[in-house]
Amino acid sequence: MLTPVTSSKEIIVLEEESVTLAKGFKAGGMYCGIKRKKLDLGYIVSEVPATTAGVYTTNIFQAAPLLVTQESIAKENKIQAILVNSGNANACTGEQGLLDAFEMQKEFACELGIKEHLVAVTSTGVIGELLPMDKLKSGINQILDAEYEAEDNFKQAILTTDTCIKQMAVQVKIDGKTVSIGGTAKGSGMIHPNMATMLGFVTTDANIAHDDLLYALKDITNQTFNMITVDGDTSTNDMVLVLANGMAENEQLTKNHPDWDVFKEGLKLVCESLAKKIAKDGEGATKLIEVQVNGAFSTDAARAVGKAIISSNLVKTAIYGTDPNWGRIVSAIGYSGIPVEPNAIKVAIGPFLVFEDGLPCPIVEADVKEYLELETIQIFVELNQGDYSATAWGCDLTYDYVKINASYRT
Repeated sequence: MLTPVTSSKEIIVLEEESVTLAKGFKAGGMYCGIKRKKLDLGYIVSEVPATTAGVYTTNIFQAAPLLVTQESIAKENKIQAILVNSGNANACTGEQGLLDAFEMQKEFACELGIKEHLVAVTSTGVIGELLPMDKLKSGINQILDAEYEAEDNFKQAILTTDTCIKQMAVQVKIDGKTVSIGGTAKGSGMIHPNMATMLGFVTTDANIAHDDLLYALKDITNQTFNMITVDGDTSTNDMVLVLANGMAENEQLTKNHPDWDVFKEGLKLVCESLAKKIAKDGEGATKLIEVQVNGAFSTDAARAVGKAIISSNLVKTAIYGTDPNWGRIVSAIGYSGIPVEPNAIKVAIGPFLVFEDGLPCPIVEADVKEYLELETIQIFVELNQGDYSATAWGCDLTYDYVKINASYRT
């Protein structure tokens, strides 16, 4: 379930819409031969240059496309097109990898007839292999053909081990005008807090100042993409980009605009939905786990406790095995790095209080096990230290996760 909308203004949620709902955007994708059979090259294009904000992986080994994209955005804080390939990460590929990323950018800019720095490039897939540039350039030279233009093609072309597409859109009213915000993302493995460890693309036709868009994205990322985990691994390639092309023709949004809160709430709804769908689609996962931490002395403390629980392999395997082992949850709280008072903490698994006053609570284990059979499992933690809260999302850890990653390159 999405976080309830707290704004007094209407927000329309459109679960089946994505990056082309906003005015002036189109998308497409095709098979160019990087992967065995599935679509592996996609694009998003705006009719006009769009104000762009990005957040990026914290992994020291940032892939070549990230370096190129960050450098390009820095020139004038605008992007008009995004080119994405899957199946090959172009990471840890040295100087040649960087040259290849620039070549991708140049080729697509040429096809579009725009400046090179207005193209963002990104890649996802196997690390340490050079891009097959002949195949890639052949694909770029064809990809704008009408037969490849389809939003669904783009959403399929960015996937790797994902089992489904992730999409979400909303519409809000800004200055009485309809503003659309739509997003799609990929991510299934190498997912851990500290930059989403994924690829996320959000488009909007809002007119918004760059600094305020970046402020909103960073704040929302800390509440959404940085609060998910699948396996504790942070990837080399991951980023979230938000493109705002202004074609809704509202008065420019800033933090002082009367409709700022409704825009930010709409953007948060999109990002939170995508984040939860990534967590739910974790490699081999069968369940989405949501951890709600309340009563912390700060937001950062609440987030740290939530992340510790959701990142615990012992918690994740217990959920998979429908084992109401609350001791693993308490243990994760204890090593979270946050000073807590053990006797003040309450822990509940779904509707069942399992730990209070430093002691286990009487439960009917069969009832808790039955609850743990559900597809979405909630864990509630009350720290009784203050008024701050946070929510984290993850998934169970299954045998299939090992199978998928043991044979990822083969």
